[in-house]
Amino acid sequence: MKNKIALFVLFAITAGLWAQPIREAGSGDENRIPLKRVVILTSGLAYYEHSGSVNGQININFPFRLDAVNDALKTLVINDPASVNPSVNYQSENTLIQTLRSLMIDLSDEPGMAVILSRLRGAEVEISSPTSFTGRIAGVEYRQANPASPVSSYAMHEPWLLLNTNEGMKTFNLKEISSIKFTDNAIEQDLNRALDLIAASRNSLSRQLSVNLPGSGRRNVAISYVIPSPVWKVSYRLDLGAAKPLFQGWAIVDNDSDTDWNNVELSLVAGRPASFIQALYPPYYVSRPVLPLSIAGAAEAAVYGQSYPTAPSAAPRAAKEMYMMDNSVMEEPQAAMALRDRGASVTGGTVQTAAGSDAGGQFEFTIKNPVTLDRRMSAMLPLVESQIDAKKLLIYSGSGKHPRLGAEITNSSKMKLPAGPITVYDGGVYAGDALIEFWNEDEKRLISFGEDLSVTASTSNTNTRAVTSVNVAGGVMTINRSMAYIKTYTFVNSGTSSKQLVAEHAKTSGTTLSSPQASEQTENVYRFNVTLPANRETVLTVNETRPVSESITLLSLRPDAFLSYTSNQEIPDRIRQALVRAVELKQVSDNAALSVKETEAQKSRLIADQDRIRKNLEAAGNQTQQGQEYLRRLVAMDSEIDAINVSLDKANAAAKTAQQAYENYLAGLKF
Repeated sequence: MKNKIALFVLFAITAGLWAQPIREAGSGDENRIPLKRVVILTSGLAYYEHSGSVNGQININFPFRLDAVNDALKTLVINDPASVNPSVNYQSENTLIQTLRSLMIDLSDEPGMAVILSRLRGAEVEISSPTSFTGRIAGVEYRQANPASPVSSYAMHEPWLLLNTNEGMKTFNLKEISSIKFTDNAIEQDLNRALDLIAASRNSLSRQLSVNLPGSGRRNVAISYVIPSPVWKVSYRLDLGAAKPLFQGWAIVDNDSDTDWNNVELSLVAGRPASFIQALYPPYYVSRPVLPLSIAGAAEAAVYGQSYPTAPSAAPRAAKEMYMMDNSVMEEPQAAMALRDRGASVTGGTVQTAAGSDAGGQFEFTIKNPVTLDRRMSAMLPLVESQIDAKKLLIYSGSGKHPRLGAEITNSSKMKLPAGPITVYDGGVYAGDALIEFWNEDEKRLISFGEDLSVTASTSNTNTRAVTSVNVAGGVMTINRSMAYIKTYTFVNSGTSSKQLVAEHAKTSGTTLSSPQASEQTENVYRFNVTLPANRETVLTVNETRPVSESITLLSLRPDAFLSYTSNQEIPDRIRQALVRAVELKQVSDNAALSVKETEAQKSRLIADQDRIRKNLEAAGNQTQQGQEYLRRLVAMDSEIDAINVSLDKANAAAKTAQQAYENYLAGLKF
């Protein structure tokens, strides 16, 4: 009980956030309506909703950081049932420089008095120096401050005003002029406007959006927008030493906006909505092609053919239809405005307070009490408290010398909880830190927060391969093997008490778990519950198998490959005997083919000898004694070639028969 009280001390401290006086806008403040609701998302955005009662036409100013203006313009929603034509005005990114440059007095580059007067040549001024003179500015010239000193490029020069007065052209040293006044009211007005713009833009990191509501009467209005915001964080506490483990969560929020939170309804959303930034704030110009003037040059002469009657044209009807389409397009914004005037709301239903709820595929937490938090301040607010089911155990994930201290916890809080750190207490003292991913309702998770030095772990890996079956059909032999991956975990518990351990075994791609049966599994690991007796060694052996299939086309095998399969003891005996017979038939076929090749080679040699003898006979002549010898030898070779042709025909027939017998035998094998 003492530990539980200690955990909840922070709740009492945080109550001060709600005990502060509420700083509502005064009833006479016509430029603001109160901020009523804030929703912070884990995607880096926050939804702000202002609502309140207004009377008559009103302008409401909303300050935004420069980096938030794009999102504000993209998401701003106005709900005013009495306003017919609301509008939003703001200073664009280039407004200050461009406006200053457009005025009669250009102060965009921070000019000095001499430059200002030089730019206003021709304007009439009234000066006091110390006598008053009125005249028109003719220009500004620079003179050496001390004429007696040598002329040098480094000499000091002073500006002198050239003024055309009734008494003629006069010059005045600017440092001796005590005052200058423009007689043209338009110049004076532009000067004051330029100074107002410069004063309003001193904060270069902020912009104001002015919402104009030209309505009448008293009514309730609501204005909402979404702007960038620091993500809200969460941190948990878990007391494993309590009789019923206690789980507590705190939300950490940051108000980095330009608006104070005064008694606002604060909701925190866990989810991942799609979001993007579009550059709506800076002016965007589209480049266009430059075309020659259509009036340039002279028109070409043209002739036209003779006309003849035609059927009535459908053009007038088409034009009328186009006119109606244009009218419907023009009226569409008015229809949308009418829908808004009837009180249509874009925010949707209500949100339960002090509870978690589903919100469009996300999960929303609404803080029970309204929150007050000044701008640029942060706070830690209670999010969840619940007694949960938790069981202490050890966790080993396949690496490291020692398993990790951990717990198996179940989310019985009836809330979906975002990812965050968990500070674990056990026995009234700090035990370590853990991390948890997004935690769904009633979901069981493992957490770890340290190492158990009293238990050591080691692992070893072996692989084996065995033939499971051999199939032969259609001249193809298929060998099916089983690849076994064996990992052995050895745990030594040197403590004095038995411990429960969860061993996580990483899944091997393409395998199936053979033994032992896993207690549970995730996408990437199997989990096994292991009991570690005190002062004992415990071994866990995990077997995974993967089938591997090999197909061999027997007809294309070389003799040495055939012989290797006939001697492989993993192949059944009757298949090996059949392969031996195939080897014998293959040998007969190969010998027959070799006999064909040898006979063909003998025939080729005789033909080559005949060609050589014919050439010799042509050189010697057939009437000479040598020529007669050549003729006799040619006749004898012809007889020999005829005999070889008969032998070659028989050899080809024998080779074809042997090859056909070999192929038929392989095709007929079936096991």
